[in-house]
Amino acid sequence: MRHNKKFNHLGRTADHRAALLSNLAVALIQHKRITTTLAKAKALKKYVEPLITRSKNDTTNSRRVVFRYLQNKEAVTELFKEISVKVADRPGGYTRVIKLGTRQGDAAQIAFIELVDYDENMAKSPKTEAKKTRRSRRSTKKADAPAEAAENVAEEAKAE
Repeated sequence: MRHNKKFNHLGRTADHRAALLSNLAVALIQHKRITTTLAKAKALKKYVEPLITRSKNDTTNSRRVVFRYLQNKEAVTELFKEISVKVADRPGGYTRVIKLGTRQGDAAQIAFIELVDYDENMAKSPKTEAKKTRRSRRSTKKADAPAEAAENVAEEAKAE
């Protein structure tokens, strides 16, 4: 029976899967966005989000726990120095998976996974723009034109 065995095995042995997810996590931490298959992106999301949560508390023990998963000093340093500062006030949901379609060669579903706080395009910018007023279909120039023409005729009449 497979009760409570929900994670995706990705067609690999346990050691191969651990190495794959570790390498993907290191690449995500270093590059902030990577492109991979949808199944790997979803598996990586479950793998890396607890590590990011752990990095919010910068202690020796949490660094050791994260290093056990990543096995890369540069990635651990970047996670604890840069990423944890940016996500300090976020209560979870540090990554975003966006589907890109299918791959030409084998029709695998492709997606990119990115760190939410590092995407400038999706970031909420403060609304500094003034509200645009609604315009009617009638042009103001056309409405003013007969009035101006009447004034011009009245001025010409007075001049004569």
